Amino acid sequence: MHSPASASETLHFGLLHPRVQRWVWQQGWSELHDIQDAAIPAMLGGETDVLIGAATAAGKTEAAFLPICSNLAEPAGPGVRALYVGPLKALINDQFRRVEELCETLEIPVHRWHGDVAGARKKALLRAPSGILLITPESLEAMFVLRGTRIPAIFAGLQYVVIDELHSFLGTERGAQLLSQLHRLETALKRRVPRIGLSATLGDMSLAAAQLRPDHSDRMTVLESQATGQELRLQLRSYVDQPPVMTLDEDTPSVTSVRRIADHMFTTLRGRTNLVFANARSRVELYSSELADRSAQARVPNEFHAHHGNLAKELREDVEAMLKDPTRPATAVCTTTLEMGIDIGAIAEVAQIGPPPSVAALRQRLGRSGRRDEPAVLRAYCATVGTDARTTPLDRLHLPLVQMIASIELLLERWCEPPDPAQLHLSTLVQQLLSLIAQHGGAQPVQAYRVLCGRGSPFSAVTSEQFTQLLRALGAHDVLTQTGDGTLLLGGRGEVTVNHYSFYAAFQTPEEYRLVHSGRQLGTMPVDFPLYEGLLLLFAGRRWRVLAINDDDKSVQLVPAHGGTPPYLGDAAGSVHTGVRTRMRALLEGDRTPVYADAQTRALLEQARRDYAALGLDESPIIVEGSDTLFFPWIGNRQLHTLAAILSATGVDAAAEGAALRLVGCGWAVAVKALSAVVQGPVPLPVEVARKVGNKATQKFDHWLGEELLCEQYASASLDCDGALHAAESLVGQEFRE
Repeated sequence: MHSPASASETLHFGLLHPRVQRWVWQQGWSELHDIQDAAIPAMLGGETDVLIGAATAAGKTEAAFLPICSNLAEPAGPGVRALYVGPLKALINDQFRRVEELCETLEIPVHRWHGDVAGARKKALLRAPSGILLITPESLEAMFVLRGTRIPAIFAGLQYVVIDELHSFLGTERGAQLLSQLHRLETALKRRVPRIGLSATLGDMSLAAAQLRPDHSDRMTVLESQATGQELRLQLRSYVDQPPVMTLDEDTPSVTSVRRIADHMFTTLRGRTNLVFANARSRVELYSSELADRSAQARVPNEFHAHHGNLAKELREDVEAMLKDPTRPATAVCTTTLEMGIDIGAIAEVAQIGPPPSVAALRQRLGRSGRRDEPAVLRAYCATVGTDARTTPLDRLHLPLVQMIASIELLLERWCEPPDPAQLHLSTLVQQLLSLIAQHGGAQPVQAYRVLCGRGSPFSAVTSEQFTQLLRALGAHDVLTQTGDGTLLLGGRGEVTVNHYSFYAAFQTPEEYRLVHSGRQLGTMPVDFPLYEGLLLLFAGRRWRVLAINDDDKSVQLVPAHGGTPPYLGDAAGSVHTGVRTRMRALLEGDRTPVYADAQTRALLEQARRDYAALGLDESPIIVEGSDTLFFPWIGNRQLHTLAAILSATGVDAAAEGAALRLVGCGWAVAVKALSAVVQGPVPLPVEVARKVGNKATQKFDHWLGEELLCEQYASASLDCDGALHAAESLVGQEFRE
């Protein structure tokens, strides 16, 4: 881009305000990007919602702000006129510089508001609100709580709301919080404000459209860029170990793979600022220790530091400060703690050890890399086991590696897991209810339900009966109290909660459970599947049965369970979606080799494909292993664990193992009969299945919900009885057709 743009080269350029046109000429742009040109007529009217989908560095920011600034270039009354909400302080700081450069010649004030902004600047904005405000959801929440009565005045002139990185909010508690805030803001202003969503391009842009304005996504202009945007550099490296030995120690990968992965990371990551994601705290400690040892051996300063939820707050903040310091390189080995929400500055490369928890998580992690026109870099590592005569059928398929490839392929195709509209998000509803009461100094129950759960709200699936139950539960915990005329006020516990800065964030880092046998702690693991007494699970290279669950101290009592050699499931974690499992099956039945795979990965994939055919899985989804039967429905963890729970309730020992469903001690005929019984019904209601689950309180304010609401929320988010039934029907039907 070297010469000025013209109306002949850019179809809608002439519609922009003359001073905005002059700014574009001053930049020396030869033309606008396709998405920037298309956004001009869509946004200038200022009446409709617009979703702008484009790759990173494809010009989304300018696509939104060129037409916004054209409308804001003419003087208007008081109040913030455009609100920009971004997921990270670092992104807001970056966008502030870009938007301020554009607005300087237009005499449009630009403000940013987050924890690092000086109080004097915030006070100046409050005295004379104007122009464009850039803010995070957490800081916007603080504004509602601390300055609630001033919200209508602060945003009196609001003409646009811009949501950046919209895809990062899909289906999350933070996304529910943001949508609720925007719904409350429009309620306070008593008018609809156009929303402009900026999102990475997704395979199905309707996902982002539904997130931008629930229940009204059909009244929206969706613009999608054809530009490729940011460069991505990617490599997948695989390492082969011997099968793990059955011990009572934690099931860590063999020393060989850990050392080889650490060797490669030490060589390639030193000297820059990076993030390394592992799927469990134990893995974080293991790899950060290995990397620190290499630094000591090489007699160089250690640049590698652990970051996870169990570390003291001071230690985590020290690591975050190192990442933000541009004068020295630092690499954080972390769990989900640095996936979003925390300001860590510019990141050069992202490494992922083992399959990511989801494609959405991988996209979010990769989005931390390559800001400021640099390429995004993803280094993926996967450890698997060698095969011999003793190897289990699951090990022969190298499922962790196949899952890693499937996740990367779907990421490259711009697919991610769709949000579930049936989720209740009750924990975040609690936060928004407390915030609403703090904003207005009280609220009537009917009014609160209408504002928080009405059409267009993320909580519209919550019934009035459930809302009443919620109020009673919060009252029982002294979170809320009620006056004689029915007004809801904050109770003692509610006051303490709202007055602490941690209240403003809706999300929390997932907790891990301690696994205990005979008084001895075996280790810890993330538990993102239903835990119930009698459940069979794999840990430390052995099969275990859950004896008891204690949610107060996050511990699970285990006893050894009978069974053959367990498979090696590697570093896999997270709730795998059916879309990922479907792609895994396609990979095993296909013949294409990923170009980003190293030689070891290519060889392992070819071996897995040969064994997939040798096991007969290309013809039947059922195989017999010793006294057990394995089903391969290729469905997501949510459906797979639900089916296992339903079978367990009938007295069948069933367990989800990777992509397979194992029926322990059941031969082919007995296993098929057990599945047929599920198909014939009656299928239990999801809430009934949830009653037997121990680990239902997973979100920030779940501990206040009460057992009945907790069951309903858990069922809406983690169980799928209809999907489990459909999978059982498919498995039984395929076998009978054989």
